[in-house]
Amino acid sequence: MKPPHEWLCHTMNNVTHPRTTRPARPAGRAPMRQAPAAGHGTAVDNATNKHENILLRREIGEVLRSVRQHQGRTLREVSSQARVSLGYLSEVERGQKEASSELLASICQALDAPLSAVLREVSDRIAIAEGVVVPDTVPDELVRQQGLTLR
Repeated sequence: MKPPHEWLCHTMNNVTHPRTTRPARPAGRAPMRQAPAAGHGTAVDNATNKHENILLRREIGEVLRSVRQHQGRTLREVSSQARVSLGYLSEVERGQKEASSELLASICQALDAPLSAVLREVSDRIAIAEGVVVPDTVPDELVRQQGLTLR
């Protein structure tokens, strides 16, 4: 059986970004387009890259809610385990409250979801909303440093 958090890397492919008709994440995490060698990402088309105001708290809340619902858990269960009030957790999930780093870590722990995986999902969603393409590859330098062999 997969660890409970592993779905973050695999199931968001079929979810639609709530404010667009685009997928929340590129299918299979395949690279969409190669970015310039010097940068981390590139704007797809700056001339037409007119996006609405992106709120980090809203994206974090949507990802947390998605994780919780995927697990079939209630707000009450997660708020109790995270030791945060049910109302506050609800406001965080709806993007109405900004979660502190401590609170976010506590919620992620209650969800058995690594903070890094949640933040990566949030980052991917924001990149898509901004029209930025981030290649999903392991940098060659890291491969050399670690002596990794790719299949």
